[in-house]
Amino acid sequence: MTHTIFIDGEAGTTGLEIRERLEARSDLELILLGDRRRDVEARREALNSADAVILCLPDDAAIEAVSMIENTRVRVIDASTAYRVDPDWTYGFAEMAPGQREAIAGSTRVSNPGCYPTGLIGLVRPLVSAGIIPAGWPVTVNAVSGYSGGGKAMIAEFEGGGAEAYRAYGLTLKHKHVPEMTKHTGLERKVLFAPAVGSYRQGMLVEVPLHLSALPGSPSVEVVHGALVETYAGQRFVEVASLEETEAMTGIDPEGLNGTNRMRLHVFGDRGGEQARLVALLDNLGKGASGAAVQNLNLMLGLDEAAGLT
Repeated sequence: MTHTIFIDGEAGTTGLEIRERLEARSDLELILLGDRRRDVEARREALNSADAVILCLPDDAAIEAVSMIENTRVRVIDASTAYRVDPDWTYGFAEMAPGQREAIAGSTRVSNPGCYPTGLIGLVRPLVSAGIIPAGWPVTVNAVSGYSGGGKAMIAEFEGGGAEAYRAYGLTLKHKHVPEMTKHTGLERKVLFAPAVGSYRQGMLVEVPLHLSALPGSPSVEVVHGALVETYAGQRFVEVASLEETEAMTGIDPEGLNGTNRMRLHVFGDRGGEQARLVALLDNLGKGASGAAVQNLNLMLGLDEAAGLT
């Protein structure tokens, strides 16, 4: 059986990456509008005739597109931030919690996670669930991404040579990812999010520093690491580096998983010490965007979850 897929916003960075992952597959047929992609009626027809729609649009445009879908059988994946904390939409991070994969598979409305939140949730949610980090704990997340996550204007700026090597942003502490991060980690206090962009195209590091001695029970590095290992045991796309491996590392390349749908989690710290650095490595256009969208699409259509992904 061939499923029809419409990518609304296929000309953008995420849309192009999704199309690249889908167009070679024989089990899927893409609905392509070409020069008619700005034609409202052509879009409406595609939105209602496809088996599944992937929205790669700004928030307002995504909301408008959803309002145009009248066919209740159409499955929708939204890559914007519009529905990521909406209780009527399923959050599309399959490895996030027990039952999440099944929830995605049974849903017709899935919100694709943000790239930074994917790294933070992957690191912190298991520790909150295990009681290692209290829900009311003040969590800080530092992160750096390639400039492709900033859209066409930022890409043009960096590739045109007009940008600095490293730029901290979100300085008002009101980044739109904060509600998503806070809700899906299980935290009750807003996370303090300190994002930055580097002068490279894609790939990201998301880091959470922890004062272990200040946490209840003063958990060790081994306890923190063990909670992550237990959570992601058997997962194909999320893995946890061994403590032996991290102890031998002198740095992490943010481009290390580019082109994949994988995320690798690290727990750095002196065994027996009082501090730890939790670090997630992922491709902001892979597991942080288009790869996750394809994974969710596969689940929603009842296909091999890893089809079209590496």
